[in-house]
Amino acid sequence: MVMQEIMSAVFLLAVLFLVLPSFLNTNSKIKQLIQNISIWAIIVLIIVVILNLI
Repeated sequence: MVMQEIMSAVFLLAVLFLVLPSFLNTNSKIKQLIQNISIWAIIVLIIVVILNLI
């Protein structure tokens, strides 16, 4: 179980590493950046809650 959680975290960090430069490049304005980060935070929170309920 612990190994599965570690691998999930590694894969999440790898995807973040690949997507982050393009994400920051497209969101050059601070208002747009904050809006997009808040949307992603809500999506991640929903996924975490659903996974904890299963």
